Amino acid sequence: MQSPAEIRFSLRAGRQSLQQGYAGNARPAHLLRAHTRLVDEHLRAAWQLLSMPPELALVAVGGYGRGELYPKSDIDLLILLDREPDAPLQHRLQELVGLLWDIGLEVGHSIRTVAQCLAESADITVRTNLLEARLIVGARPLFAEMREALAQSMDRRAYFLAKQNELELRHARFLEAGNNLEPNLKESPGGLRDLHAVLWISRAADLGNSWRELAASGLITAQEARAIARHEFLLQTLRIRLHFLAGRREDRMLFDYQAAVAEQIRIGAAKEKSARRASEHLMKRFYRTRQAVVLLNAVLLQNLRARLFPESGATQPLNARFVTRDTLLEARDEELFEREPAAILECFLLLEQHPRLTGFTASTLRALWRAHGKMGAAFRGDARNRALFAEILRQPQGITHALRRMNQIGILGRYLPAFGRIVGQMQYDLFHVYTVDEHILMVVRNLRRFGIAEHAHEHPLCSKLIRDFARHEVLYIAGLFHDIAKGRGGDHSLLGRADAARFCKQHGLTREDADLVVWLVAHHLTLSATAQKQDLSDQDVIAAFSAKVLNDRYLVALYLLTVADICGTSPKVWNAWKAKLLEDLFRAARSYMMGGKTADRVGDIRARAQEILNLHAVGPETHEMLWAQLDAEYFLRHEPDEIAWHTRLLARRANGVAPVVKVRLSRIGDGLQVLVYCPDQPNLFARICAFFARLHYNIVEAKVHTTQHGYALDSFMVMGAGDSEMAYRDVMNFIEYELAQKLASQEALPAPQSGRISRQLKHFPIAPEVRVESDEKGARPAGAHRLRAGAPPHQPAQRKNQHAGSARRRYVPHRRHRAFPAERRRLATRRPAAANRLTAWRGGPACASSLLPCPRPPIHWKGLQAGSELQPLPGGCSFFRRPAPGLIGWRGGNHRPGSNGSQLPCRQRPGIARLQLGEVWRKR
Repeated sequence: MQSPAEIRFSLRAGRQSLQQGYAGNARPAHLLRAHTRLVDEHLRAAWQLLSMPPELALVAVGGYGRGELYPKSDIDLLILLDREPDAPLQHRLQELVGLLWDIGLEVGHSIRTVAQCLAESADITVRTNLLEARLIVGARPLFAEMREALAQSMDRRAYFLAKQNELELRHARFLEAGNNLEPNLKESPGGLRDLHAVLWISRAADLGNSWRELAASGLITAQEARAIARHEFLLQTLRIRLHFLAGRREDRMLFDYQAAVAEQIRIGAAKEKSARRASEHLMKRFYRTRQAVVLLNAVLLQNLRARLFPESGATQPLNARFVTRDTLLEARDEELFEREPAAILECFLLLEQHPRLTGFTASTLRALWRAHGKMGAAFRGDARNRALFAEILRQPQGITHALRRMNQIGILGRYLPAFGRIVGQMQYDLFHVYTVDEHILMVVRNLRRFGIAEHAHEHPLCSKLIRDFARHEVLYIAGLFHDIAKGRGGDHSLLGRADAARFCKQHGLTREDADLVVWLVAHHLTLSATAQKQDLSDQDVIAAFSAKVLNDRYLVALYLLTVADICGTSPKVWNAWKAKLLEDLFRAARSYMMGGKTADRVGDIRARAQEILNLHAVGPETHEMLWAQLDAEYFLRHEPDEIAWHTRLLARRANGVAPVVKVRLSRIGDGLQVLVYCPDQPNLFARICAFFARLHYNIVEAKVHTTQHGYALDSFMVMGAGDSEMAYRDVMNFIEYELAQKLASQEALPAPQSGRISRQLKHFPIAPEVRVESDEKGARPAGAHRLRAGAPPHQPAQRKNQHAGSARRRYVPHRRHRAFPAERRRLATRRPAAANRLTAWRGGPACASSLLPCPRPPIHWKGLQAGSELQPLPGGCSFFRRPAPGLIGWRGGNHRPGSNGSQLPCRQRPGIARLQLGEVWRKR
């Protein structure tokens, strides 16, 4: 007889042998059965070692009972008793369970009598576990008694309904966006649990216990049985590989293992020249398998329902080709689609036109699946089919359901081959949590949702705009094609534009609508990129954006598509801050296109701010000195409510020395608004960012400004991960006190903290990048910084300081992950050291002729490109006032003429870069 140590060693050696054997001969079903037998043997050895009473039975239940024991799965056991245990028996049972853990078996056990098993089986989960019970060792008559009692108590219909309800609840739980990028192979829709559910129901109904038996009983065809077996093979393979790689029970296809699994099973090896990773090929195959399993599961469940509820199913005629059966649509003839291919699209149109219908019968689903071969070039070129598809998109209801059903059955990808190529394609970033096809259909769903009155509260402006937008199908088509070219390499917007143009021409759209669709596909990222990456207070930005938009209809359509696109990326990406940015750009562009001017905007903003101040009894005489130090850019970059808040706090502290830090709850959503006001100092921006990094707060926006008398007036929008309003209120006083103390002490900038990078972010590394670009606007010749990073915020801020000294304009980070943005943001500074182009200026109160950006517009200017010669300006104004001609560089500070003895009106000594007439300006 073996000792516990010998049993443990034998079990470990057996498992290692199985793993090594599987690496050389990957047959999942063989491994699962072999592992089950191995554990059976060692359980019997442990049972015999303790000489357990012969009247007891050790029973395998659950997946172990089914004979499918995965490498790291728990071992579900039932210890079946013939009576209630007395004290000595309880002690023996405790010894047994302890021994099982000692020999290396992770067991989940229950101890019951037959009567207790029968009572507990009222719980559907317990009954399902017992349904797969298998005797390992012990009293066979006792086990047979339990099986007989359970069989007699089985209500097949009730069991079917309970399992179907359980399946729907599980699908709803695992359809959350967070489960898409790292799906659960066992529990998610189309996973192994879906296949198990069908076999449980068929076993309970005595209709079969394997796919072959189900085919023999007529529930599925032999072809469907083979298809299910192929999909099950892949899912089992992935789960086994995952267990071996993780070294534990892990059923989620985490980023950590996707590449390794793809390499092990050689997925993507035949496509080494592809631009996509092997893990993308793997996940695409998984998503397509999941889609097929969901469809086959629907067919099986309908057939099982028909067997268990034969009295239901009276048909009603609908037209010459279709009837209704209960709430399902059914083709009168299973050969209909083979004989009349146009009926393929007609059936989806009928579902839209009859809302009481919830889907297709199993026979019609099968017929549609078989009809894929009929949907070739001739089908797509048929005028009737094109008209039917266009009519599907024009229906007032059911569009989203129709497109999703078409995608589920594979019809949409057959009709639109470009769409078929992106079915199941994963998007490897932390924004898109859906596959490309799911994302596209989510965007169409969002567009449709804007027009439904009961959802108007979700996006009020979108709901208002779409009510007045003629021909909604134009938006739906743009939504269908906006990302359809992803994964091909190159700019997917331009590639998708060609696909959209071809579709519009084939489906008879008017020239006006076709042009709009093509433009939307080509520019679907423009509004989002401008709103989130550029300074919306800059009139040149608004002008440049508006120049791309032909008219108000184009602007409205782009806004609607952009909101739908962002909301369809992930439920967590959309927030009140993004909503405000997009709406601000939309309204600013609309105003500009109607002839609005910057001067009008500044005056209007000041007047609205004064109205708010009047409510707080703050008159113009109180804040006159403060506002005199604020230029037009300050008023353009801040809301009237913000200006009034700043003014109330700073009107009597405009020349104070002590830093002022004030915090309030954000007026546009979650988060805090933080005001920092103090004399300007080196590394100020980086030190503030470092403070928020230590608090693990995300910086959503930073508006960085310098007053005319040298004070920093910075406003931050910060958010904590998952913080509630109550939590924000608790931290407001802390921020006000601690940040003010740190700024007053002017302590050295703290060393960067590496922080803890999230598990997901490790697989999407972002190299920090700082770019300094020229800003050629006549009013502010300044450098422009674009930051891209995946590090804490003060690290890129430090790099920024190294490149451009003091940053005094708008910095808008994006919440890629905790504490710092990972998208590019525009940050203008006052140093054109790395500019490609220089501009000479004349006029203004600061100087008669200099390189300085004067407060007044220039009278003459001339651009100097990199590589061109330095020449005098026309009109009698030259670059130079001194006898030794040369180009003098300028760096930050306020416009104080002659403060440092040079011709440059700076309060800091300028950096000198001389360039003689005839010499060439080289880009630094």
